[in-house]
Amino acid sequence: MFDLVRNNKKFIQIVLALLVLPFALWGVDSYVRTGGAGGVAKVGGSSIELQEFQQSLREQQERLRTQLGARADHQLLDSDALRQQVLQDMINQRLLAVYAHEAKLRVSDESLASFITSVPSLLENGKFSRERYQSLVAAQGMSIEMFESRVKQDMLIQQAMMAAGNATVTGKLPTERWLSAQFEELVVSEAVLRAEQFATDSKPDAAAVKRYYEENRAKFVKPEQVRVAYVTLNQDKFASDAIIDDAAVKVFYQSNEAKYKQPEQRRASHVLIRVDAQATEAEVKVAKEKAEQILVQIKGSGADFAKLAKQYSQDPGSAEKGGDLGFFSRGMMVKPFEEAVFGLTENQISSVVRSDFGFHLIKLTGVRAERTRPLEEVRAEIIAEMKRELATKQHAEAVEGFGNTVYEQSDSLQPVAEKYGLSIKESDWLAQSGKVMPPFDHPKLMKALFSEDAIKNKRNTEAIDVGGNTLVAARVIDHRAAATEPLETVSGLIEKVLVREAAVAKAAASGKDKLAQLQKGEMTDLVWSLGRPISRIQASQIPAQARQAIFGTAINTLPAYAGLNVPVGYVLYRIEQVKPYAGTATGEVAGLEQVLRQQYGQIVSQQEVSAWMTTLRQRYPVTINTALLERK
Repeated sequence: MFDLVRNNKKFIQIVLALLVLPFALWGVDSYVRTGGAGGVAKVGGSSIELQEFQQSLREQQERLRTQLGARADHQLLDSDALRQQVLQDMINQRLLAVYAHEAKLRVSDESLASFITSVPSLLENGKFSRERYQSLVAAQGMSIEMFESRVKQDMLIQQAMMAAGNATVTGKLPTERWLSAQFEELVVSEAVLRAEQFATDSKPDAAAVKRYYEENRAKFVKPEQVRVAYVTLNQDKFASDAIIDDAAVKVFYQSNEAKYKQPEQRRASHVLIRVDAQATEAEVKVAKEKAEQILVQIKGSGADFAKLAKQYSQDPGSAEKGGDLGFFSRGMMVKPFEEAVFGLTENQISSVVRSDFGFHLIKLTGVRAERTRPLEEVRAEIIAEMKRELATKQHAEAVEGFGNTVYEQSDSLQPVAEKYGLSIKESDWLAQSGKVMPPFDHPKLMKALFSEDAIKNKRNTEAIDVGGNTLVAARVIDHRAAATEPLETVSGLIEKVLVREAAVAKAAASGKDKLAQLQKGEMTDLVWSLGRPISRIQASQIPAQARQAIFGTAINTLPAYAGLNVPVGYVLYRIEQVKPYAGTATGEVAGLEQVLRQQYGQIVSQQEVSAWMTTLRQRYPVTINTALLERK
């Protein structure tokens, strides 16, 4: 429900970060005055009652179940971490509600009505649909009054958030400094000291091997394992077995002919000069003038549109293709762009068009008239759809019978296999704590396989839905108990581990010595790779620890050096040159620069909001009843 509100607010990310859980079903005044001895937390003079917490926890658990589907982890859904997160979200909500009440913030009925009647999903033919609204409210299990109360509360919270969200001013100088830091390039070469260079033929003594074994016994425990026979009932089987005759296909086509109508489609190319929707008048003026200059080139000298798009367009998705956007129908592009395209004749070029993305120059390059696709063209689609429908029905009818058969004849999978024409397969050895292939990667199925009923009594598991419209039933055919491997069996492996660890340690010690020499300005025998430029914004392919080592090194004097322990030994980095960002981005980089400017604004806003929430916690002290919060 809250998406209806949040998707229409410019500080959506801030609100989503802090307000995850829904409010109670009464007005803010009574909400902040709630009190009682049974609260799980107290925010100022307002109490979060146990019943409220339990309701919010259930709602969050249900959201997670919906998102994760059949693979939802029961332990996660009932974890202390989730309970703490739910409570902290509720505290944040309550802090904002208390502040809104104290500040006497209000949402008028007119503002509420204006917002609800402007929500796109509630419009029909451009007008507010009362029927759609009532359906949406009913789907939430609420009355109109309850729904509007909750929307009002959310709007009040957003008013409270404006104190921080709208007060953020990033400033040109800090923005430019941050941007320059992201694009600044360090030319870096590296030298790797590999453990193999320091390995010796000498074996560790028996005492060292035994000591390692005793200290790391857990590493040598073979987990409990099972090998199973299993059958799967999948909806796809019914689809592949289904036979659809031509007469049925023809009837389906005639009954659904409107479904195969293709609206008019148009193909266009464009040149985009980016400018943010919230840009200053000066920025808008510069971008528009640039677009108008390009338009003069196109119309005045008959310059090639595709060539100019490659040269000037700031749309990374289409610039390299000469601005080509392919065919599209109405509703697929932003409104100003769409209106311009559908107002052109083929090969005509538009005037400068403004959208939320910036200024466009558009050329219409193709038109496909509305048409109904003939039966022969859509025959394969119809057959596939009819098979899916038939398979869905047959699968639904078979689910109960499949489950009953594996339960009632629990000493064998043969009856259910014969009844539904399934093959009985056998798995490799499966460890409960190990990585396994589908369908055994489903926690409920693995739990059933390692149950006493499956292992000791050799009974079929129940029919388990593992997702993807697939049911699985299995039975254990072999079992191995968990056991610690004896020292004699693993001693050879331990020797290799100890030799490797010793070599890695020697490589690290040698690397640190060489790093110290380099930092003193002394010569070493290291062999360096060719230097390559690395920037913060383009260093995602480099491991995080390496990025921290490189960009965390002081570069007052060059070359500068850094070192890092790595699994293969030790790596040294030499920073040879620093290339400052010139601030004259073009093409794809210009688009990235614009994204980074927005990102910086979001970072600053998030910091402001975080500071604002800290201030509210100081103004309205928070106490938590940890005993009441614990699982019962």
